[in-house]
Amino acid sequence: MQMNYFVVGTNDMVTATHFYDQFFAQSGLERVSPTDRMTYWLGPDFAFAAAIPFDENPATIGNGTMVGFSVGSDEEVERLHSLALELGGTSEGEPKQRGPRFSAYVRDLDRNKICLSA
Repeated sequence: MQMNYFVVGTNDMVTATHFYDQFFAQSGLERVSPTDRMTYWLGPDFAFAAAIPFDENPATIGNGTMVGFSVGSDEEVERLHSLALELGGTSEGEPKQRGPRFSAYVRDLDRNKICLSA
């Protein structure tokens, strides 16, 4: 089984798109916006989206909901953690060894939680 995609909610598509465009800038992903309410970043076996909720209620963070990105190296974990903070995100855990994985945690501008691991 393979995950098809992951979507985080946003209340401001312009701000979310700017954050994730910068966040994914070195990943080789392609940005696709099929509608005004959804933007995807796509690559081989990878699909991530930011979306304004279909029901038109405000987007909120899910308690316990998190997306994890395997980014390939300790250095990339550190770079993306720093970049997320520069873009206005917040730290939920500095880069360090956690069990068998080197990882860090951030929240985007809508407070969606992201795990970065090597």
